[in-house]
Amino acid sequence: MTMPIPGSEQFSSRPVDPDELARSLPSSLTVHTVDQEQIDSLDPLTYEVIRHRLWSVTDEMGEALKRQSGSPIVTDANDFDFAISDELGQEVQVGLYNTMLVGAVDLAIYWTLRNRADNPGIESGDMFLTNDPWVGGGLHQNDVMVYQPVFHEGKLFAWTSAIAHQPDLGGVGLGSFSPAAQDVFSESLPTPPVKVVRGGVLQRDVADLYTRRSRVPMLVGLDLRAKIGANNVGAERLHALITQYGPDTVKAVMKRMMSDAEARLRDKLTALPDGSWTATGYQDQSHEGDRNLHKITVTTTKTADHLTFDFTGTDPQAGVINCTYAGMRGGVMLALLPILASDIPWSAGGLMRCFDLVTEEGTLNNATFPAAVGRGPIGPAWLTGSLIAECLSQMLDRDLELGRNVQATCCGTWDTAVIAGLDERGEQPAPFLSIMMEPMAGGYGARPHADGIDTGGLFCIPMGRVPDVEMTEFLYPVLTLWRREVPDSGGPGRHRGGLGASLAITPHGTSVPMGLVLASAGKAVAQNAGLSGGHPGNSGLDVVARRSRVAELLAAGRMPSELEEISDALEPAQNYASSYLAPGEVFAMTWQGGGGYGDPLTRDPDAVARDLREQKITAGAATGVYGVVVTDGRPDATATAAERARLRGVRRERSRVDGTTGGKADLGSVKRVDDNLVESGDAVACRHCGEVLGGVGSGERLTLAVYEGPSTDAGPQMIADPADYVDTPIVFRQYSCPSCWTALYSGVVPADHPDGAATIGRLTVTTG
Repeated sequence: MTMPIPGSEQFSSRPVDPDELARSLPSSLTVHTVDQEQIDSLDPLTYEVIRHRLWSVTDEMGEALKRQSGSPIVTDANDFDFAISDELGQEVQVGLYNTMLVGAVDLAIYWTLRNRADNPGIESGDMFLTNDPWVGGGLHQNDVMVYQPVFHEGKLFAWTSAIAHQPDLGGVGLGSFSPAAQDVFSESLPTPPVKVVRGGVLQRDVADLYTRRSRVPMLVGLDLRAKIGANNVGAERLHALITQYGPDTVKAVMKRMMSDAEARLRDKLTALPDGSWTATGYQDQSHEGDRNLHKITVTTTKTADHLTFDFTGTDPQAGVINCTYAGMRGGVMLALLPILASDIPWSAGGLMRCFDLVTEEGTLNNATFPAAVGRGPIGPAWLTGSLIAECLSQMLDRDLELGRNVQATCCGTWDTAVIAGLDERGEQPAPFLSIMMEPMAGGYGARPHADGIDTGGLFCIPMGRVPDVEMTEFLYPVLTLWRREVPDSGGPGRHRGGLGASLAITPHGTSVPMGLVLASAGKAVAQNAGLSGGHPGNSGLDVVARRSRVAELLAAGRMPSELEEISDALEPAQNYASSYLAPGEVFAMTWQGGGGYGDPLTRDPDAVARDLREQKITAGAATGVYGVVVTDGRPDATATAAERARLRGVRRERSRVDGTTGGKADLGSVKRVDDNLVESGDAVACRHCGEVLGGVGSGERLTLAVYEGPSTDAGPQMIADPADYVDTPIVFRQYSCPSCWTALYSGVVPADHPDGAATIGRLTVTTG
C-alpha cells in the first residue's frame, strides 16, 4: 500500500466548469469566444463545410505524425491520437485512433490554464509537453502529449494536441513496464506540463531532459519532433480556416459541434427506458509474485437524458494495475464513442457533458499518487471500458434499432511483451527495444445480428493496424515462426466472437539473451465476456520454450508450427514477469478473441459447419459446444437435433434451481429485454418457451437454473489453467432457463462472483 505524498494533490486534474475556468484566467491571457446568438445564426451549409474541415485537420495531423515518426507503435499500430479543442480545452474534434486518450486530453489543458497561465505564461508559439497521468493528457507515463495554444489577433482561440505511446521513458523495467513495481518511483517518472517550445523554437534543455531518461533516446527524440510537426500542421490549417471564414464563424462552428453532439446523445438516451445495470470484472494478479484477483465494479444508471457511472466498491489500488482518474474517464470514452455515438460526430467535449463519474479515491481506476500506473491504459482503464460496454449493451439490447450497436466484449485486454537486447546483424552491434504490437489483431465481440470480426483489431483504436512481419524482422533480431488465427478463440454463441491469434518468435541475429518483460491479464478470469448466454472468448497464454529444438528443425529445413515440436520444457509465463529469451529459445503468445452473443445451441448449424471448414473452430467445439454434428462437411439435421437435446439434458442434470417459476406468459404482446428474455406485463419471461422467471421490479431475483464447474466447461478456448496464476477458485458459471434450458448467461468468473440472477439482461431499477 503506497502512502499519500503531501503536495501531490495539486497535480490531480478534474473536469471544470468552463465559465468558472474562464473567470479564473489572468488578465494577461485573453480568450476568443462567441455568444449564443452567433452560434444560432450559422447557416447549415457553412456549418457542415467547416465541421468537415476541422475533422480533416485531425486526419492531416495523423498523417504528419506517421510520416515523421520512426516508431512502429505510431507508423504501424496507430497507437496515438489528436484533438482540436476550444480556447478552454473542451474537445471539439478528436481523431479515430486511440480513443481512450480522448478522456485525458482536456484534463491536461484545464490544468495548464490554471497552473501555467501566470508562470511561465501561455503565449503564441508555445508548446507544452506532459506525461503525467494525474494531470491528464495520457493514461500512463508512456503516453506523452505535446500540445499548443493557437492564438488569433492576440487572443487564445484554440488548442491542438498530439499524443503517442513512447517505447521507453526509463524506469526499472524494459519499455518502462516494471512488473514488480509497488509505486511510481519504480517506473518512468511523470512530468507535469513543461514548455518544450517557446516562441516557435524547441527548447533544447527541456528536450534533452526529456529524452535523456529513455533507453532509445533517438527514437523518442524523433517522436517529439514529429508531434511538434503535427501540431504545426494543425495550427496552419486552423489559421487557414480562420482566414477564409473569419474567427467568429469558425469558433461558432466549434461551439455548435459540441452542443449538437450533446443534444443528439441526450435525444438517444431519452428514447431509452430508465434503469440501472451492473457489471463486475477482475484483473489477474497486480504485480510480479501476486496471486490474487482485483475487482473493478460499475453500476450504470440512465435517468432521462443523463448517465451516471458509479464505481463504488472497486478494490483499492494495488501493484502496477492502477490508472488515474484520466484513465477511468478514458475507459468510459472507449465504450461510449462506438456504442452510443457511432452515428454522432465525435465532438467529445459535448458528449462528456452527458455523464457523471462517481468514484472513490485510491482505487484501481482512480489511483492516488504515488501508485504505480504503468499498466493503466491496458489494464484497469481497458477493463473499465469493457464493463461500461457491457452495461451499455444491455441497455441498448432492449431496442431492435439501437441494438445494432450492441457488442459482446472484444479481446478484453492487451498482452504486453517487451523485448530488448543487442542487434548484432550490422557492422556494429546496436541496442534495440521493441514492444510486440501483434496483439493489435484482437478479436471483436459478436453482435445480435453478426459474428465478431476475426483478428479485427481493438475496440479502442478504430484505425489500428497489426505490424508487417517482414518489417519486424528487418528492424529487430528475431525470426517469426508463425503468426496465425487460433481456432476456437472466438467466444461461442448464436453469433461467434471474432478469433484472436498467436505469434511465436525466436532470436535471430544476436548471440546474447534478450530481456523479456510481460504484463497481461485474462489468463485466469475471462476479460472478453459474452452477452445473452454467449461464452467468453479464449484465455490468454504466454509460453517460453526452453531447451528448444528450433535450431535443429530449421537446420533440417523444417519450419515448426506447434510448440510441442519445439520443446518438452514449456514454461507458462505469469501475468507479470521479468524474464529473458536466449538464442535457440522460443517465445509464443496467444492473445484473446471476442465474446460470443446468444446461446451457442441456437447457432445456425450451417454457420457451424462453415466455421469448421474454415478452421475457425475445431470438431470438438462443433459437437461439444454448439451441438452440431457435421458429416461430409454438412450438418446432419437429425443428429444435430438429438445432440442439442442431449446437451440441454446435460444442463438440466448438472444444474440446480432455487425457487419456482411462474407458469407461462402470453408471448403475443411483449417487450424485448435481450436475445432470450422478454417483459410480459410485469413479468420477465423466456422468449423461447414463455416460462415466467420473475418480476420486473427493482431487486427482483429471477428463478434460474445455475451451474458451476471447471473453467474448461466453457469450451476448448480456455487454454490456460487458472491455478497457474491465482489462488482463488475460478469456475464456469452458467444460468439457464429452467424450462427449455436456454443459456442466459455464461462466464468464467471467481467462485465468489456476485449472483447474477437479480441482474441478467434486464433493468434492476425502473423509474417510470
